[in-house]
This record gives sequence, C-alpha cells and structure tokens, in this order.
Amino acid sequence: MFDWLTRRRRDALRRRPFPAEWRAVIDRNVPYAACLPPPDLAELIGHVQVFLAEKHFEGCGGQEITDEIRVTIAAQACVLLLRRDADIYPKLVSVLVYPSTYVAPGGHRTREGFVSDDPQVRLGESSWRDAVVLAWDSARAGAAGMRDGHNLILHEFAHQLDQESGTANGAPILPESEMYEDWARVLGGEYQQLVRQVDVGEPTLIDPYGATNPAEFFAVVTEIFFERPIDLRAEHPELYEQLQRFYCQDPAALLEPAEEPGPGDTPRWLM
Repeated sequence: MFDWLTRRRRDALRRRPFPAEWRAVIDRNVPYAACLPPPDLAELIGHVQVFLAEKHFEGCGGQEITDEIRVTIAAQACVLLLRRDADIYPKLVSVLVYPSTYVAPGGHRTREGFVSDDPQVRLGESSWRDAVVLAWDSARAGAAGMRDGHNLILHEFAHQLDQESGTANGAPILPESEMYEDWARVLGGEYQQLVRQVDVGEPTLIDPYGATNPAEFFAVVTEIFFERPIDLRAEHPELYEQLQRFYCQDPAALLEPAEEPGPGDTPRWLM
C-alpha cells in the first residue's frame, strides 16, 4: 500500500507545471541538462519535482535558502538517477547548505584505515545522519563548470548512492547481480593504480583525492564520468564501461563532436 501511495503521489508531483523560473535556473546552472535528449530532460524535471517536494533544505552559517539553491542542487543530484529504476535518495532527509567552507568535527577515516579526531575544513559531506551538507559557492561553481571534472553536488550524491548499500565502500547497489564481480575487479584495480600513481607523484586524470579510500574513489570518478567523459573513456575504458552500465548513461556520446566535423560543426548535444 505504501509503495502504491508513494508512486501515486510522485506521479501527481511529476505532472505539475514546472515553473519557468526553475527551468531558467537549470538552463543557467546545470549545463549538462542541455545535453540531454527530450525524454531524459522530461525525466530529470520530474525527478526534480519529487526531490523538492520530499527533501528539506536548511541554510547554515547565515545562508538563505533560495529557489536557485534548491533547484540547482536537486537537478544536479537527479542527473545521477536518470534511466535507472531507482528511488529518489531514500535515506536522505535534509540538505544543509553553508555559504562557503565550514568546519566539521573529526571522525573521518584515512586511507590507512585510521580515524582522525581533528576538525576538518570541508566543502561538503554525505552524512550517515540522513543529510547531505554542501558549501554553496563550491556547489554552484562545480555545477556550472561542466568540463573541469569537479562537481561537488555529483560527488556528495554519489556517496548517497554508495551508502544505500549500508556502508560507504565504493560498491553501490548494482542493477544486476552479475555486475558485482566485474565492478570489484575493475574499480578495485583502478583504485589501486591511482594509489600507486599518487604515491609516486605521477599526474593523473582522476583527482588524487580519489586515492583516499574506495568510497572517495567512486565519488571522484562519478564527477569525471559526467564532466570529462571523453577523456575518461579514452584513458580508462573499462572503468568508463562499468560506470556507464551503472548509471545507464553515456555522457561521452552526448558531448563528443559529430563524426568527421567540418567548419562550423557543433557537438551533437547542441543540435
């Protein structure tokens, strides 16, 4: 009964008219949405309607919560749900937004497995206590800077997906049981390779922060998958394939130029 009532309520939310000012926020702050084919864009807008109705936003450190903040965060977070038979972040209750970096108490785990008690200056976190915390200036910049490979909102909501399995270990709930073996082999191998590269100071496409632990690795490569997919596919094809299967999307195909480009050609997603 609960599932039926939830679906019915969410269907009604998705049918609501989408305010023009909200669409303007997406156009301005979520450029990936412009890449999407119409069915995916319609799905994204429907997810945003549900997200905004179900999740509580709270300003911290003097931050006022505006529609721009709510819609930008919701739209970026819901990009990760497209084409997937997934719930709308079922463990998430609240999104806490600071104006900029904030200080969090200790308790973070290092790559070596130790837990540090020292306070940390942070840009965001996905809390075990039903919340995602974001620094708005970094969240907005990461959302708008589509090709830099850094996106705070995608990062923290990838952690949410990871935590749905009960633990943050870089292994979210996969759509097919037979995927787990390849996922462990590919992502485990890529993580160990990144650790080795970071230890010797070798430049990497994947942000060195991904070498912190497997959970951070999954969040970091999610950012790159959506923001630098062509580079990721070229340098780490097996990793790209695993993420493509999990997210049911192919960002590289959306962002790559048309074959045999000529003068004045534009990327496919702009056509």
